[in-house]
Amino acid sequence: MAHEGKASLVRLSDSGQVLADPAEDIRDRKVRDRDGNDIGKVEDLLTDGERHKVRFLLVEQGGILGIGATPLFVPVDAVARVDDDAVYVNESGERVSDAPGYDPSLLDGPDFESLYGHYGDAPFWAPGYVYPGYPYYR
Repeated sequence: MAHEGKASLVRLSDSGQVLADPAEDIRDRKVRDRDGNDIGKVEDLLTDGERHKVRFLLVEQGGILGIGATPLFVPVDAVARVDDDAVYVNESGERVSDAPGYDPSLLDGPDFESLYGHYGDAPFWAPGYVYPGYPYYR
């Protein structure tokens, strides 16, 4: 069942859209946990085409050159900071690794509640949700 105000998400790379500031494109950067340990790399950004906001990072964990990697969703709300080399999340690597697994059907808009519940964040469609300041795209 769709939530009011919830839009389907698409990969930025499949959308024909670009970030308003290309310097803020974090794809291919390392993802590190709150202690600075490597978790994986940002494979893509999942965007809400209706509101033009990034909602999730698609992170690939493990594997060699993307083969055998485990894809995970990380809500932008979990991003603590970004530098020129990496994206830091405010969670432990174990917590990120234990998140509900990647399911391609999620891109079509099914329930994200278990993922948000795992991280303890309010979902983006919840009343009073405040976007964490992640970049817009055009």
